[in-house]
Amino acid sequence: MTVDAHHHVWDLSVRDQDWIEAGSPLRRDFTIEDLAPRARAAGVDRTVLVQTVTVAEETPEFLALAAAHELIAGVVGWTDLTRPDVTDELARLRALPGGRYLKGVRHQVQGEPDPGWLLRPDVRRGLAAVAGAGLVYDLVVLPHQLPACTGAAAALPELTFVLDHLGKPPVASGALEPWASDVRALAALPNTVCKLSGLLTEADLDHWTVDDLRPYADTVLDAFGPDRLMFGSDWPVCTLAAPYGDVAEVTAALVSPTERTRIFETTAVRVYGL
Repeated sequence: MTVDAHHHVWDLSVRDQDWIEAGSPLRRDFTIEDLAPRARAAGVDRTVLVQTVTVAEETPEFLALAAAHELIAGVVGWTDLTRPDVTDELARLRALPGGRYLKGVRHQVQGEPDPGWLLRPDVRRGLAAVAGAGLVYDLVVLPHQLPACTGAAAALPELTFVLDHLGKPPVASGALEPWASDVRALAALPNTVCKLSGLLTEADLDHWTVDDLRPYADTVLDAFGPDRLMFGSDWPVCTLAAPYGDVAEVTAALVSPTERTRIFETTAVRVYGL
């Protein structure tokens, strides 16, 4: 089995994706029916569908979608971590049709102006509720927010934190520090995992090469090891740089043959309970 541990879908007739710039090729519908043939052609059997907007209605929609489509094995949804009844809300989501597919929670921390947002007491209480519900927490952050990720993971050893897109390193500039040191500090904690995803769209979209990506992939391979790394396409955002199949091929080229089964299957199955 091959798992794509990170992709999205959206229907602009249901709600706007206000993060997509006007005129972007992403400003159209992308559905699971669009993804399915591309995934099959790339040898992907199961996927994890990840939230895109901080709207409460999206997660129930994604759970119903997972229940209706064999390709989707898990959902990383959204809920307001700071709400006083967050424990009850997570239980409500788990009880919905398709609720068994809820595997994790994510918030757009990258858009929070406070670099220490994850360390706020109300957020920490919500993260503890995520752990109590048996879910994992996906981190979508910018490099300057990585120290707060490490602080949160250290404070909540019972919660598994999954770093999306390697923490968005500055691939286009070629710089490694301070990103590399900060990501190694996060990886030093045993309750952390990383997705080998989103690299292509942090590179120069028109002129990237595999060699541009390799120093960043090598850093997380060394820091996390293949047992705490998982492949994610970040489709359809990845299409800004390359088609789905190319993203899977490039990711495979960045790791050794002995590492591929863990990165393309077993880590995701274990971490998300697929």
